[in-house]
Amino acid sequence: MERGGEFPSYPWYDSVWLERYARAEKVIERVRPERLSEFVDTFRVLRTRPDFEVREFPRVFSDAALEDLERVVRGLKAAELERHELEGFGRYIVHDHPFITELQHSVVDLASEAAGEPVEPYYNFLSLYTKLGVCPVHMDAPNAKWTLDLCVRQSEPWPIHLSQVVPWPEHAGYDPDDWEEAIKQDPANQFKPYSLEPGNAIFFSGSSQWHYRDPHPGEGEDQFCDLVFFHFVPLGMKEKVRPENWAGLFDVPELAPSPSLLRRLKPGLARRWRALSGRVRRPGPRTA
Repeated sequence: MERGGEFPSYPWYDSVWLERYARAEKVIERVRPERLSEFVDTFRVLRTRPDFEVREFPRVFSDAALEDLERVVRGLKAAELERHELEGFGRYIVHDHPFITELQHSVVDLASEAAGEPVEPYYNFLSLYTKLGVCPVHMDAPNAKWTLDLCVRQSEPWPIHLSQVVPWPEHAGYDPDDWEEAIKQDPANQFKPYSLEPGNAIFFSGSSQWHYRDPHPGEGEDQFCDLVFFHFVPLGMKEKVRPENWAGLFDVPELAPSPSLLRRLKPGLARRWRALSGRVRRPGPRTA
């Protein structure tokens, strides 16, 4: 899909999936219109029901599991940290660490109950925010339809702001100069802040709820916030949600990703795009 061409593009982080979906609809309508309803119906399960409500959990894992998780975080080496989001988010990240993946599989039943539908893990990542932490307003790709956001440790509470459930903005237009503020100020989104303490978790639908964190409020060099994001998809959607599979799934070769699309993916998005298949010392004390 080329920006500025006949296909839509969106300005927020993690919007590539929605671009591909909107492009695919147009391509199928043009070259295989008899498959369009099947395509749309296949992904209807990824759209979040309007009456879904955010769930807050004071404790998801045992004290022993949380202590083990903290040891994992402290023991990470520099080479294990991904740095491509330092500039935009002020954070280091680690995708699909084996211990965190084990924790994710242990909460599938809890996630299914909170979602109101059977789910399966898609991916996870550890987010190590520094004093420069910020999370611009965005909506996740549907491979993160459901998110369990766990606070591991932090220098002070740092709220996440969540909108109510809204339809996918696939047909919306955004002014490139003020789209972020327009989303935040739109009364229809009804943003609400949620603060977490270490061990607390929140469950929401990141692909149908706008969300953001303002710049970290703390002062001083020792500010930080360590979070884990466990992402889930509806059971049976793990392969279907991957756009690189759509050409074969729907017998539409024109849906194969173009080289120009792959070239413009940022490193982090490219990693997630491919199914998400040493430690830098941060200043100041790291006490929970």
